[in-house]
Amino acid sequence: MRIVDAHCDTITKIMESGEELYRNNSHIDIERMKRCGDYVQFFAAFIDPVFCQAYAMKRAVQIFDKLYEELEKNKEHIALCLSYDDIIKASNDKKIAAILSIEGGEALQGELSALRMFYKLGVRSICLTWNYRNEIADGVLDGASGGGLTPFGRKLIGEMNRLGMLIDLSHVSEKGFWDCIELTNKPLIVSHSNAKSLCGHVRNLSDDQIIAIKKNRGVIGINFYTNFLNDSKKASIDDIIRHIEYISSLAGSEHIGFGSDFDGIETLPDGITGIHDMEKLINELYKLNYSQNDIEQICGENFLRVFKDNEEDKI
Repeated sequence: MRIVDAHCDTITKIMESGEELYRNNSHIDIERMKRCGDYVQFFAAFIDPVFCQAYAMKRAVQIFDKLYEELEKNKEHIALCLSYDDIIKASNDKKIAAILSIEGGEALQGELSALRMFYKLGVRSICLTWNYRNEIADGVLDGASGGGLTPFGRKLIGEMNRLGMLIDLSHVSEKGFWDCIELTNKPLIVSHSNAKSLCGHVRNLSDDQIIAIKKNRGVIGINFYTNFLNDSKKASIDDIIRHIEYISSLAGSEHIGFGSDFDGIETLPDGITGIHDMEKLINELYKLNYSQNDIEQICGENFLRVFKDNEEDKI
C-alpha cells in the first residue's frame, strides 16, 4: 500500500541538529521510511518568522540545499519527484518519493519570478502563509483583521495554477481560504489541519471549510499534533481516527489523507512516536471495517490524485 505524508519539517530539523536523513533521532529518516514500503514524503522548507523579511528567500535556499545534499548521498534509496510519473517511477524502482514544498510564502518575497525559479528547483507545493501576515495573505493568527489574499496573492494563485503547483491552505486566514476557493481552477490541499468541531484550535477547519474542500475536489491531511487533536491537550491514536471519521462523514474518504507534521511539533499522541508507527493507524482503519479502497485512498491515493490533477492542462 502506498503511503503519502503531505507535511513534515524533518529537513529543517536535521539541518539545525547536524543529523543526516538516512538515520537520525528525529521522527522521520530513510531507514524507517523504507520499512514502511511504498512511501511518498513531502519535505517542507519551513520559513521561521525570525528569518523574515530580509532573509526568507535565503533560508529557503539553505533548506533546499540540505535536501539536495541528502538526496545525493542516498540516491539509491530516495528520489526527488517533480511529477506524478516521477512518483510512479520511484515506486517501481523501490525508492522513496520525495516532494519539495515550502511552508511560508515569505520565501517568495513578493516576486512571481521567485515562484518560477523555485519551481525549476523542484518545489511543487507552497503553504501560502505560516501563522502571520505576509505579501500573499493574512495567516490564521492575523485573522481578526479580516484580511485575505493581497493583490500579489491573487496573481500568485493564477501562476501556481498555470505551473501545476499545489496550493496549500494550512495556516492561512479564513478570509484567505475563501479567496483561494473562489479564485483557483485546480484542486487545493490543506496539508496538515484537522476538524474544528472536534478541537477548537484556530489552525483547524470549520465544517463549511471542509465541505468547500470536498466541492473543490481537494484533500485535507490529518495533523498528528496533540494540540490540534483534542482540546484537553492530551491525545491518542483514537483522536486521529476521530478526525478521520468526522471529516469522512462530511466530505467522504476521498478527501482525507495524512499530514503528520512530524519534526515540526512538540507533542504527539500516545502511541505515535514517529513514522514507524504509521502502521498502527492503518490497522485501526481496518478494525473499523473501512474498505480496502477507502484505506488506500486515505493512506495516499487521494493526495496523488490531487497532485496529478494539478498537472493537467499546465503550461
